[in-house]
Amino acid sequence: MSGTASHDPLDRYARQWRYAPLGREGQERLQQSRVLICGCGALGSVIANTLARAGVGYLRIVDRDFLELNNLQRQVLFDEQDVAARLPKAIAAAKKIQQINSTVQIDPMVVDIDHRNILDLADSMDLILDGTDNFETRMLLNDAALRLSKPWIFGGCIGAEGQTMTIIPGQTACLRCVLRQPPQPGETPTCDTAGILGGIVNVVASIQAVEAIKILSGHTEQIQPGLMVIDLWDNRIRQVGTGAIRASADCPACHGGESLWLEGQRGSQSAILCGRNAVQLRSLDDKELDLEQLAEKLKERGEVVLNKFLVRFTVEGFEFTLFPDGRAIVGGTDDIAEARAAFARFVGA
Repeated sequence: MSGTASHDPLDRYARQWRYAPLGREGQERLQQSRVLICGCGALGSVIANTLARAGVGYLRIVDRDFLELNNLQRQVLFDEQDVAARLPKAIAAAKKIQQINSTVQIDPMVVDIDHRNILDLADSMDLILDGTDNFETRMLLNDAALRLSKPWIFGGCIGAEGQTMTIIPGQTACLRCVLRQPPQPGETPTCDTAGILGGIVNVVASIQAVEAIKILSGHTEQIQPGLMVIDLWDNRIRQVGTGAIRASADCPACHGGESLWLEGQRGSQSAILCGRNAVQLRSLDDKELDLEQLAEKLKERGEVVLNKFLVRFTVEGFEFTLFPDGRAIVGGTDDIAEARAAFARFVGA
């Protein structure tokens, strides 16, 4: 008979589950939970890191973008080696999380979240977390969460201010209860124009992660009621109650059943990327690109770098990053028309 003590898989989380409101039963629920993290930049990387260390059993991490050096100021999972390797954020995050907690199942996906795929991405999940950087996608997440009756947690940051709101369909106000129409491009500041402090990212994402832990462990009665607004520079925390808004029963989404973003009636095939002098162009079809063949074609026209996740092509001040799903990120402009023209000229329609 061996004298070695048996290993309890929950031992690594002992300091966490000894917190009485969570308990061992709550920890076991976390290990059985499945979470969709939409976006793995500033907010998403902190959320993924926190939930992996907390022992959430399955993390599906979806992000459309690749790493750049200026991400490292606030995106805590990544380092300079990831940037040098030109890794997509979802792939780099998965590699790091596997080193942090090998018992967590990671499903990284380098795709753009849109009305064609969001239901498939979210259907088997217990919870949706917002790590995105634009209201168009957030409205889509809101539509999908209502359609699937899945809880989701909104978060956003700019400057030193952050906001977060926990949404449980049928119980709380939804995002469209609070924001009937998303702001138009140029109406609100961006990371590029207003900047962002890394500290507010950590605060908001930590609140989102703990709200997720409450829901996944069976303690929805403890969620943050309404919208929380935090300003670290001016030392202000504000709670905005949303109960009366929901009670008014005139929300077109959660009361009226309207799902404009999910049905593809709202949204675009192009997007200016927050904090970047870049535009994303999306293909109208689902045709997969052969990256090696594309790189071979483009190397006659400019500088080409190829890995198994993307092709990067630089020519005349533009940097094109091309993905297997047909997307392209055009760096060197924040004008959609100019990006389309440059793509047609240098890459091909």
